[in-house]
Amino acid sequence: MPTILTYLFDPLCGWCYGASPVIQKLGQQSNLTLELAPTGLFAGSNGRTMDAAFAEYAWTNDVRIEQLTGQRFTEEYRAQVLGKHGSRFDSETVTLALTAVSMTEPQRELEALKVLQEARYVYAQDITATGVVEKLLRDMGLVAAAVRLATGDAELRQATDARIRRAQHLLQTYGITGVPNMVVTKGGESRLLRGDALFGDIESLLDVLEK
Repeated sequence: MPTILTYLFDPLCGWCYGASPVIQKLGQQSNLTLELAPTGLFAGSNGRTMDAAFAEYAWTNDVRIEQLTGQRFTEEYRAQVLGKHGSRFDSETVTLALTAVSMTEPQRELEALKVLQEARYVYAQDITATGVVEKLLRDMGLVAAAVRLATGDAELRQATDARIRRAQHLLQTYGITGVPNMVVTKGGESRLLRGDALFGDIESLLDVLEK
């Protein structure tokens, strides 16, 4: 019976981007099944408008994340994304995009998450904008997902809402509010793996998962 890892995250969460190297490696393990569970933490009504205070708060966190994980947060991102005051900090569009990938080419959803995160934090692209995310999907060859995102069909929104509800139920079950976190299911039993474990080396994490 495989070990199932349910990854609780939000695509606009800097700490989740920091965990990306470990998450990508977990997705390559043949004895593990990695499931992406977007929580909607910053989606829709949970989003906010970017202002100077929030931008500075975000950048302070981002500097810490880069020091801890080595993940890049560029000055272009600081100036063009965080510096775009009045813009929306809202993960709804990119969460819809990931669901669209999961519905069309599910084996590439983890890859899409990496590309979309890097588009924001490294290349300073606005992944809250549907047109930007649609083009990124098309550039990856994920045309069916791009079309679904562009049309915003009811089935895509229903599937996205269902994923978010499931993820939020897990957050409530384990009494947590933040991301990243992970639920490990093995032999019919589930336990919470705290997000801190996702910032270390993959070998130590795999040892923990085998126990």
